[in-house]
Amino acid sequence: MHLPDRIERKILLKAPRSQVWRALADAETFGQWFGVNLDGKRFVAGERTQGQITYPGYEHLVWDVMVARVEPERVFSFRWHPYAIEPQTDYSQESETQVEFELEDFKGGTLLKVVESGFNGIPEARRLKAFRMDSRGWDEQMANIEEFLSKA
Repeated sequence: MHLPDRIERKILLKAPRSQVWRALADAETFGQWFGVNLDGKRFVAGERTQGQITYPGYEHLVWDVMVARVEPERVFSFRWHPYAIEPQTDYSQESETQVEFELEDFKGGTLLKVVESGFNGIPEARRLKAFRMDSRGWDEQMANIEEFLSKA
């Protein structure tokens, strides 16, 4: 079975671009809806950001990303090891996928697009599971940011 190399999601958020940007690019705010404790952390291009996952069932894991791009109110991206959930496994030699959030103004709000690409570089033994779990995860995270912004 041939898997696509990327996952793509779009959602129209009923919030101004500046508010959506803050929910993405401010690490502490990002952590609130994404399910990771990033208190006191910042997203800086070229630097790693880590925090304890707060999502039920995954609290034993550390969320670890390399911030790639921070272009205010346009693009925020990072690289990570997708679905790296086995604490005893060393994922450091594996390729990472690229996660990119893009914002654009749209009638009545902001169009948020997220693309995760690079699954072809993930070892075949775990590629399908990583793709499926991240695909499901992005559906959930789009709902999470929408709900978060509706309460802001």
